Amino acid sequence: MVIKLLEPTVEVVENLLRVANTKLPADIGWAMEAAAGWERNPTAQSQLGAIMENVRKAEHLGKPMCQDTGIPIFYVRGKFDSSIADDIAEAVRNSTKNIPMRPNTVDPIIRTNFGNNLGNGMPCIHFIPTKDDFTEISVMLKGAGSENMTRLKMLNPADGMKGVMDFIFESVIDAGGRPCPPGIVGVGIGGTADECTAMAKRALMEPLDYEEPDEEIRQMEEDLFVRINSSGLGPMGLGGDTTVLGVKIRKAACHTASLPVAVNIGCWATRRACAKIMGDKVEYSQGAVL
Repeated sequence: MVIKLLEPTVEVVENLLRVANTKLPADIGWAMEAAAGWERNPTAQSQLGAIMENVRKAEHLGKPMCQDTGIPIFYVRGKFDSSIADDIAEAVRNSTKNIPMRPNTVDPIIRTNFGNNLGNGMPCIHFIPTKDDFTEISVMLKGAGSENMTRLKMLNPADGMKGVMDFIFESVIDAGGRPCPPGIVGVGIGGTADECTAMAKRALMEPLDYEEPDEEIRQMEEDLFVRINSSGLGPMGLGGDTTVLGVKIRKAACHTASLPVAVNIGCWATRRACAKIMGDKVEYSQGAVL
C-alpha cells in the first residue's frame, strides 16, 4: 500500500492502469507461490514456474504481463461527479499509447477497431455512490479468454444449494484451459439476471486474503475451492492439483420464484488496482471489497 500526495485524476488512473498491467497483486502472487509448493504434477509445476517467471520479468521491465491487456472495467465509489468519466476516458486513451495496452475495443457489428480502447459504451464504468468522505477508483483488466467463459443460469429455487454448487463447478470444468487457470472464480448468487452477473465480476476485485464475514458464504467458497482443485484440471488445463487460487462469492436478495447464479472467471493474471483519494493524498492498493 503506497500513499502519495494528490495527483490529477487522469494521472491517478494512468498509474492504476500501469500497475494493473505490470504488477500481479501480492495476494495472488502469494497464492501462486503456495500452489507451487503443494503441486505434485510435473507439467503443472512447469506451468506455474513459467507464470511466476513471467510475472517477475513484467514487473522488472515495466511491461504488460499478458499480451491481451484486456478491457479495463472501472468502479468508482464514494463521492464523485460525472466529470470523472471524462478523466478516466482520457487516461485509457493515454495508457493505450504509452504503456502500451493492446487496442482491444471494436464495433460489435462491423468489427472496426477504435484504436484506443474506447468506443460506444467504453470505458466501462460502474458508479457506486456512498456517504464516504473519499473517492475510490478501482480497475480490473478483463481479457477475452476469461471473459468469454462467463456463465449465467436462472435456476429453479427447488434446485437449492446443491444446484448452485453443481452449476459453479461445472462452469469452471467446462471452461477447461481457455481462461488460463489457475485463476479466481467470481460468483454472484441472487439479485436479478444483470445484477447477478455484475456481482460475479465485482467479486474478483476482492483480495484473496479477505475473510468473508458471512459464514455460509465462506463455507461455500472453501468447499468449492477444494472440489474444483480436486478435479485434476490443473494449470492451463494440462492436469494438476491447482485449478483455482480462490473462489469469491457475492449474494443479493432475489425474487421468491428465482435463483440466479453467475460465474465470472479471472485468469491467473487477475489484474486489478485501486486508488483511494482522501483530501490531498492518494492511497494505492491492488484489491477492494466493493
